[in-house]
Amino acid sequence: MREDVTIRRLAIPCGDETELSAIRQVLEAFREPSILLSPDYRILAANTAYQEVYGTDADGSSRACHEASHGYQRPCDEAGEACPLQAALASRRRERVLHVHHTAQGREHVDVELTPILGPGGEVRYFVERLHHLPVSSPQDGATGLVGRSRAFNTMLGMISRVAPSNASALLLGESGTGKELIARAIHEESPRRDKPFVAVECSGLTESLFESELFGHEKGAFTGAASAKVGLVEAAAGGTLFLDEVGDIPLGQQVKLLRLLETHAYRRVGGIESRSADFRLVCATHRDLEAMVRTGQFREDLFYRINTFPIEVPPLRQRSGDIPLLVEAMLDRSELVPRPTMDHATMRLLEGYAFPGNVRELRNILERAALLADGGPIRPEHLPEPVRRQAARAEAGAAGEGYAELVHPRELRPLEEIEREYLRHALAVHQGDRRSLARRLGLSERSLYRRLRELDRDD
Repeated sequence: MREDVTIRRLAIPCGDETELSAIRQVLEAFREPSILLSPDYRILAANTAYQEVYGTDADGSSRACHEASHGYQRPCDEAGEACPLQAALASRRRERVLHVHHTAQGREHVDVELTPILGPGGEVRYFVERLHHLPVSSPQDGATGLVGRSRAFNTMLGMISRVAPSNASALLLGESGTGKELIARAIHEESPRRDKPFVAVECSGLTESLFESELFGHEKGAFTGAASAKVGLVEAAAGGTLFLDEVGDIPLGQQVKLLRLLETHAYRRVGGIESRSADFRLVCATHRDLEAMVRTGQFREDLFYRINTFPIEVPPLRQRSGDIPLLVEAMLDRSELVPRPTMDHATMRLLEGYAFPGNVRELRNILERAALLADGGPIRPEHLPEPVRRQAARAEAGAAGEGYAELVHPRELRPLEEIEREYLRHALAVHQGDRRSLARRLGLSERSLYRRLRELDRDD
């Protein structure tokens, strides 16, 4: 907080090298990559961390911020991304956005924070940009942790980056199989509690009597079979993060005890009289509609508002189809099969066209089964389950036909560049060969095709 106040109070008279030198010293105090920007996107100063990550000198190598971080020749907002500089210029206050940057380590998710510096007349004169790289996620192949770069994934990741450094309770809302426990771990690993325990509790498998004993522990002799005292999961999570998975399945009679724990930060073991202090950060997850459960009396309203401090929507895999190749490669990399399974191009296209009602968990199961059927060779379409082949082929044919009809007989005139992008998507959907043969069919060089595909990825 003190760093932000220091930045906001700096006034830099135009052309005053003394003040610019003072700004550089402030930038060096930041551990994360940080730069001073002019309102026209030019980097005026860069701290050592930024120079190492983005390959500039102390003066920014006369580059614009979008050149250094994205390789763009035009600002982010003109390339289809949210631009924090434009937002801060309009609001005259600090703005944050999640971007995918090109760094010395490849593509990385970065939480970009931009703070405007006002001149004597209140005008925006400069910006300080601080970049927080998120090690728990990656937008590139061969990654560990959370993997993705689709718009839905990045929106979720932006929410994670905001809540993780705080002590606020987070509620993960999404379908089964979307990886909510991985996300809860990512919140923990990005928090000040990262060096303390992460304790996960599967609430759906606990009966009313077992829930209290598991959560709070019990004393010796508290009930039949309690031959010794037991530490509860709340105590095991001391100083760290307690993750309650499927919190909507907690028995109604036990919800009041959980609420009391959250309100008082104190509890007693079953059969005990000593009050114990609880110190943990709470993350909950559910696939249920808790608000509907509140209306029907199945979930306590006061508990709902207590755990719903910072809700995060976890997107289903069907909203992240662009992430499927990254997820597939990451899962194959993590497999214990020797040799490492490979993926046939046609197989990947079928997976991209499938809806995955079981989400990431279903994708993992499909890959494990297909890899075994492939017997060490490439995974081909015939190794996929019949429902995947049938639904993906039907969806691909329908989408291709509708897309082509719109291209041939558009309902309204649109920019040529937009029509070209849609035609390229159509060509990718219907072409049966590799990208080299696609380039020949389109009358393009391979280099031109790959460049346009990269632009298409950025648009998506």
